[in-house]
Amino acid sequence: MTRVTTLHAVDPLAAKAMDTTALRANFHVGGLFVEGQINLAYSHYDRMIVGGAVPGMEKLVLDEVKECGTASILDRREMGVLNIGEAATVSAAGVDHAVGKGDMLYLSMGSGPVSFSGPGRFYIVSTPAHASHPTRLVTLRDAKSVKMGAAETANERTIYQVIHPDVMPSCQLVMGYTMFHGGSVWNTMPAHLHDRRMEAYLYFDLAPANRVFHFMGRPDETRHIVMKNEEAVLSPPWSIHCGAGTGAYTFCWAMAGDNVDYRDLEMVPMEDLR
Repeated sequence: MTRVTTLHAVDPLAAKAMDTTALRANFHVGGLFVEGQINLAYSHYDRMIVGGAVPGMEKLVLDEVKECGTASILDRREMGVLNIGEAATVSAAGVDHAVGKGDMLYLSMGSGPVSFSGPGRFYIVSTPAHASHPTRLVTLRDAKSVKMGAAETANERTIYQVIHPDVMPSCQLVMGYTMFHGGSVWNTMPAHLHDRRMEAYLYFDLAPANRVFHFMGRPDETRHIVMKNEEAVLSPPWSIHCGAGTGAYTFCWAMAGDNVDYRDLEMVPMEDLR
């Protein structure tokens, strides 16, 4: 079973007037990981799709998604699949890929239907594509790791760049994840903007009672959304995106837009945050 929710683009003036319920309705994406289902959110920010697939005891097949306007989802799209559960299998274009926990599979445009089987919990990100690049499975040891932050500022972390120009080619999808060192909880602080591309976050590996406070909005008009384990949030190009957790967590970041250069960003001075 495949369920699709559509999220429309929101301008910063409209977001400024939203209450908590409206913010969550427009930017928060929950309920992605339900056994026996594929759940997708189709965003009008760069036409990015985020979703979850939990096969459980049966194979799940992702094929036609009406919102894409094509016979099969990958006819004019590329896709990244991150397994946040046990080792399992993703199949596409007649090839079975054994995807371990923390591994990420890049599927090229034209790969046809995608099937998921085994005990995995698959996070799916898909963006429009104009060319076909080679399908590739990237393990944690294959990713480029970048250490950032410091313990004294509670943001010591390792960034794993996976679908990234320094690791492999893609059209516009850039994807990876960030793991925190002991005692660190702040992500993406100091905050920044990147006006040429949107971003989506998936927060996972949170204890059930823990939460992440995800900050968004213009630098001088910040808002927050409270996130539970395995929930996603969309960050428009005009918005900052940073957060702090009440305990350990990991988050997957995915971007799409005009520029795949990870360094294409505009830092926001702390004194500009309100």
